[in-house]
Amino acid sequence: MPLPFRTIGFDLDGTLLDTSGDLAATLNRVLAEDGRPALPLDRILSMVGRGVHKLLEQAVAATGGGDAAVVARLYPRFVATYGDHIAEHSRLYPGVLDALDALAAQGITLAVVTNKLEALSLPLLEATGLLPRFTTVIGGDTLGPGTAKPSPAPILEMVRRCGDPAAFVGDSIYDVQAAQAATVPVIACSFGFSQVPVATLGAEAVIDSFAELLPALEALRPISV
Repeated sequence: MPLPFRTIGFDLDGTLLDTSGDLAATLNRVLAEDGRPALPLDRILSMVGRGVHKLLEQAVAATGGGDAAVVARLYPRFVATYGDHIAEHSRLYPGVLDALDALAAQGITLAVVTNKLEALSLPLLEATGLLPRFTTVIGGDTLGPGTAKPSPAPILEMVRRCGDPAAFVGDSIYDVQAAQAATVPVIACSFGFSQVPVATLGAEAVIDSFAELLPALEALRPISV
């Protein structure tokens, strides 16, 4: 059954890829270099989702505190360190490639819309073999300050670049809020980094694995406005 969408967009961390190992290792390495204690993985994942700056703000607050100057000092260290270790522990979630192949076989345009910096997203996608599958990659900084999810701006830009009607797949409240604000139906992944049950996020559908993605998309319809 043909899908009723021209474009399907995906979040990156916690949706296409389990990047928790590299994010945690990078953050704890940067914190250690600054004389701060390490944070456990579950605490780090509770901070992930709104980009590097927000991650560092929360990590600094959780490890003794500090002002904006501390965050500004750690920011380039984090970006450089993460870039040097971009995919040492990151892995595709099971079924990702099969799902992307099935969508491409239907002529659907695929996109990535993430709050990760574009300059980090592109090498991560390349290192994991995913980059050629996507027509466009929109990072948290691609459209300028203040436009990362939950702003609808990057989802709207995805639609502008790739075509309407569109649907989106993500794992966080920021994905759901951004997509719905852009009047794009959204599917939430229960296996990602959400710190609350994904059933409470208000997505149009929830999947427990990528094997469920196509049936979930078949059941969706574009949102009428």
